[in-house]
Amino acid sequence: MEFALQTRGAYDHLRTAAHWVQDQGLAALALPDHYLAGRADDGYDTKAADIYPYLGGLAIETTVPLVALVSPVSYRHPAALLKLGLALDEMSAGRFTLGVGTGWFTAEHSMFGFELPDWPARFDRLEEALGYLAAALGEGSEGFAGEYYRLEPIDHLPKAINLRILIGGSGPRRTPDLAGRFADEFNVYSLPPAELSARIERARQSAAECGRDPDAVAISCAGPPIIGVDTATYRARLEAVARDRRVDIDRLEQGARDIGVPMGTHEEARDTFGPLEGLGVGRYYLQILGSSGLDYAAELVEVLGNA
Repeated sequence: MEFALQTRGAYDHLRTAAHWVQDQGLAALALPDHYLAGRADDGYDTKAADIYPYLGGLAIETTVPLVALVSPVSYRHPAALLKLGLALDEMSAGRFTLGVGTGWFTAEHSMFGFELPDWPARFDRLEEALGYLAAALGEGSEGFAGEYYRLEPIDHLPKAINLRILIGGSGPRRTPDLAGRFADEFNVYSLPPAELSARIERARQSAAECGRDPDAVAISCAGPPIIGVDTATYRARLEAVARDRRVDIDRLEQGARDIGVPMGTHEEARDTFGPLEGLGVGRYYLQILGSSGLDYAAELVEVLGNA
């Protein structure tokens, strides 16, 4: 199992995090693509910046692999995703992974005036956006014509060096189907083992049905671990997170454990990853999105790296 870091914040923090990821030898640094941060009970933070200029800076200042985890097609037109992806692929010398999803954050769309379609139209747009990207990145510079998006068959420049497409989401049917057809990496947010297994198997079946090698689709998960060197340290951290999120501590703990987020003492957290690896998960994005910082990330890496 390899580990990557997902974090957010001002550019100085991201630059420090990227150098830390680089020095630690982690698999990647991922940034969440949102125009808002925080939660409704605390008031949303509108200082969340567009991640793509930040990714460009990190592509030049570091050698770490970079991931957009993930960009919603609800406010990222596939033409913009294509051009952003190609630019970052070039600037990073092939170290960029473009993550794509439906979009889900209702408050974000409402505040900034983006349309968030109902289901299943949300998935219809994602499917078309992925077809658009596949056509543009194909060897023949094919065109694309759909209900929502249209692309002329032109030669797109610059050519991709190693631009990878990640599809992220936890839906039971269409997300894994699309991942099998289009993705280099399928990222499933933490789920109960049986549900996670079903989604991975569906993605593999989808890949096989369209003539792709199912093993060519990398599988990853993400989650916000809460751990401690002993039970007392773990409980103190769990209580702090529950207080920060204004949720019941028992509900927080049980909910996280049910979906396989690493929780508990160091030994308990290590035990999380054997079952995930058994299902084919090869990468886990450690989400450090709050105030815990890189000291906590370093503890996670030290503990989980020995899993």
